[in-house]
Amino acid sequence: MGVGKSTVGQLLAERLGVGYRDTDEDIVAEQGRTIAEIFVDGGEPAFRAIEKQAVRRALAEHDGVLALGGGSVLDEDTRALLAGQRVVYLSMDVEEAVKRTGLNVARPLLMINPRKQWRELMEVRRHLYEEIATAVVSTDGRTPEEVTQVALDALELKEA
Repeated sequence: MGVGKSTVGQLLAERLGVGYRDTDEDIVAEQGRTIAEIFVDGGEPAFRAIEKQAVRRALAEHDGVLALGGGSVLDEDTRALLAGQRVVYLSMDVEEAVKRTGLNVARPLLMINPRKQWRELMEVRRHLYEEIATAVVSTDGRTPEEVTQVALDALELKEA
């Protein structure tokens, strides 16, 4: 959350001359409501089921840069689909997260004690991100352009 996946994803797509797609945007467009509303209406399990299908569809239809929601890696089938793909895990520490997002209540999984919940989420997810990542790129203290360049270098990709 707040790591810059949308911004960096768009910059990567531009620099590589390919399309950009975000599964969270796909979900909002398909469902006609925000991610937060989906969480409130159906809870996390309902959202994760919708997310799983959105990721599966996007991977089948899109061959450019794809930004995935932070919790999509929780699903074993999704992780299997990502195996063999070029995956960049954009990482940041809690202090950077506070600077970027304020860890505000607009994030459904961070509504109570945001710092503690962010740390707990990362404890559960970090190893999953690292498991599927081709490259891990720290975003702490870097501009989106710097993160983009580090990602390109890590993946050994050339700009279009």
